[in-house]
Amino acid sequence: MLHKTRGVALSYIRYRESSIIAKIYTEGFGIQTYIVNGVRSSKSRNNRIALFQPLTLLDMVVYHKNKEDTMHRISEMKCYMPFQTLPYDVVKSSLALFVTEMLGKTLKEEESNPMLFHFIEESVLFLDEAENTFENFHIQFLIQFASFLGFGIETVEDLESELKNNHFPHMPDAVERDATLRLVSGAYGANVPLDRKRRIMILEKLIFFFKIHMEALGEIKSLEVLREVLK
Repeated sequence: MLHKTRGVALSYIRYRESSIIAKIYTEGFGIQTYIVNGVRSSKSRNNRIALFQPLTLLDMVVYHKNKEDTMHRISEMKCYMPFQTLPYDVVKSSLALFVTEMLGKTLKEEESNPMLFHFIEESVLFLDEAENTFENFHIQFLIQFASFLGFGIETVEDLESELKNNHFPHMPDAVERDATLRLVSGAYGANVPLDRKRRIMILEKLIFFFKIHMEALGEIKSLEVLREVLK
């Protein structure tokens, strides 16, 4: 049966000679996996493989045969909000890679969640459109995203207490604590000056917090990229 839905491209792997298997977070069906034929062929029209780059916003017509099926197919697709800066800015593209990895590792529900989809969509659009003060985007994304996963950060004190109880090997100084407070309470783009060391430490603290609640999270490979890029 054919359905219309919007989606956020997360990742893909090569499949056979010219196809891919793509993971997409959809507005109508939650996290889904699709087989897409012919996108890697030299005869593929309009370079369709570009539609599956991290966080691309898609309008799709999808074919879902049975709910029990683990893979489905895409009948039609197009990008409904082409990026202006994200793929061409090394910092933004690195942040997008990190966000994509976190989404891919944490989103499990194959059910519609319009509020979560809207949050992801608005976050992606902010990152693409921001001209400055986006260096803390990934930190604020994790803080807000945690609420949708059921373990939101209400206060900095609660966060620090939970980290301490789970033996996180670092306690923040006054500057780091104040910055964390402002990041928890502020919107995207809030001007919170941080040096490289403290920014990385806050990020590692949040990833540790996610691992407390999601034991299968595993290694975040894009973290090393961020350590190099966000200097």
